[in-house]
Amino acid sequence: MGAKIDRLLLPLSLLITVLWSCENDAERKLDTRKKPAVSKPSITIIETPSFNQDSAFAFVQKQVDFGPRVPNTEAQLACAKWMEAKMKSFGMETSSQQAEVIAYNDQPLRMINVMGRYRPELNDRILLCAHWDTRPYADRDTRDLNKPIDGANDGASGVGVLLELARVISQDSIGPNIGFDIVFFDTEDYGKPESSMVGTSSDSWCLGSQYWAKNIPFANYKPKYGILLDMVGASNAIFPKEAASMHYAPDVVNNVWSIAQAMGHKDYFPNINGNPITDDHIYLNTLAGIPSIDIIHYEMGRADFGSFHHTHDDNMNVIDANTLKVVGDVLMQVIYKE
Repeated sequence: MGAKIDRLLLPLSLLITVLWSCENDAERKLDTRKKPAVSKPSITIIETPSFNQDSAFAFVQKQVDFGPRVPNTEAQLACAKWMEAKMKSFGMETSSQQAEVIAYNDQPLRMINVMGRYRPELNDRILLCAHWDTRPYADRDTRDLNKPIDGANDGASGVGVLLELARVISQDSIGPNIGFDIVFFDTEDYGKPESSMVGTSSDSWCLGSQYWAKNIPFANYKPKYGILLDMVGASNAIFPKEAASMHYAPDVVNNVWSIAQAMGHKDYFPNINGNPITDDHIYLNTLAGIPSIDIIHYEMGRADFGSFHHTHDDNMNVIDANTLKVVGDVLMQVIYKE
């Protein structure tokens, strides 16, 4: 993902709301009256088709094998064609949305959003998404700063999970009771480097999702909610409850995290409030009006997305098939429990 440290900025109104809430709570008088215990409804884990972690890993490897999926390159074209063909082979209705978008430095970029629809005839739907492009420069590295990165975690991991999910569900003769749409957003990671004196960083990230949100290619599209995956393949990944997700779609966050914890994945999905991060879900919420959340690796103690983030170390060595399976299994539960 293009989740740079300077992307932890959200509109001031959101931060003011959070601060006001904290101050307001502190001023309330302590109510010492005994309150009846409120029991939370238990989460029932249901049987779902088996998510294959090795297959998901292979999907990540395949993307990396194309080389850096940077806009305006042959690798971009080849990977886009492969992703659409894969989803079509799973019986999904596929399409691509192509346009020219302008980067922070005024460079025209070829954008290709790749889409697949499971049971498009159903009105009851959810949106699943990830970005698939890679950072055109390793601006957090100490070597080869101007060369693109592999983006195994930051880009390929979310796509790998969603492709495996689609593959498994396509083989289920019954399937879930809800339709879903998969969108792989392009030109997410072309945001302005901190060191650059050219252009502006304002909305320079997530160009593909911004375009998609303003030009939704599905008629009268009103999914129940959206789930974005970003950097979901590293060993010992931690997914805090990202603050913008909690602001726009708290019920969706709490449902997903409750399911994950009931499945025994508290280490991956802890009850930790994360920072607000500018990612594709922001524009799904603000431009498309789709309540959407972000499942994203973020290390609160280091205030970082991992030491390999936006460096050449973001390669297949950081990908852990076990993490891919955890995220995939949780999503399977969410979908099949609808």
